[in-house]
Amino acid sequence: MDDEMADAVARIEAMGVPPWHALSVESARRVEDDVFTADNRAQVAFVRNLSIPGPRGEIPIRVYRPDVQDAPVVVFYHGGGWTLGTLDSIDGVCRELANRAECVVVSVDYRLAPEHPFPAGVDDAVAALEWAADHATAFGGDPARLGVAGTSAGGNLAAATALYARDFGGPTLSHQSLLYPITNHAFDTDSYEENGDGPLLTRADMEWFWSHYLRSPVDGRNPFASPLRARDLSDLPPATVVTCGHDPLRDEGIAYADRLADAGVSVEHDHYPGMAHGFLSLTGDVTAADEAMDAVASSLGSM
Repeated sequence: MDDEMADAVARIEAMGVPPWHALSVESARRVEDDVFTADNRAQVAFVRNLSIPGPRGEIPIRVYRPDVQDAPVVVFYHGGGWTLGTLDSIDGVCRELANRAECVVVSVDYRLAPEHPFPAGVDDAVAALEWAADHATAFGGDPARLGVAGTSAGGNLAAATALYARDFGGPTLSHQSLLYPITNHAFDTDSYEENGDGPLLTRADMEWFWSHYLRSPVDGRNPFASPLRARDLSDLPPATVVTCGHDPLRDEGIAYADRLADAGVSVEHDHYPGMAHGFLSLTGDVTAADEAMDAVASSLGSM
């Protein structure tokens, strides 16, 4: 593992945070928000909290825009195993992307499991994308340059939303950025064997997250829950897929990047062998994370 990444992991583990699967959902949500909400937030010219119509009530969003007009628009979905995560816990990443990519970022507080299992998160993700496409110009965005992005479970939702938009006549997407994404309801990869005990994410955590998200194991075969199981990945938008070596999700992310490329989709696959799951939240401490964020921002800014 990269030395700076190892130091960051040691600092997080020194906080005495139990594994997610050892906590109640409510406790895990409080801990996640406390640990991952950034203390030193980058300044962005425009930040506004809004609520938009959703399929089952309002969806809170947070819009970020640097001091530019007619900027690319990125609809962003946070991680947390579809069970944890808030607009605040992903705030630092969204600010970094808005500034570095000079793009509008629309961060989505989609409904969480287990109160709202699959497909509630997908439904909210799609609704937010459609809203952003319809209202991009209101906050200085260019609806002709529209992308989706997300970390972990958010990367899963970004991939599912791209599939949905293709299959059901949704907004035209210029890019999808899938950052250490969950792509398959399965635990049989080499990376699960190698990294099942972490750091930062374990096999038991992922089993816990999936158990909350799915109504039954049958849902795990649905391509909108497991995009890697989609029969056809052609005609999807160009993709950036970020994977890291010390991550149980490594191999399913690599497999999705490979399948996209095999289907004729333009793919930039950036693999960071010395990094661990969630490393893009550590740009202030880990040089490789800072460089990775620049690469992701470059691909989004050039939509």
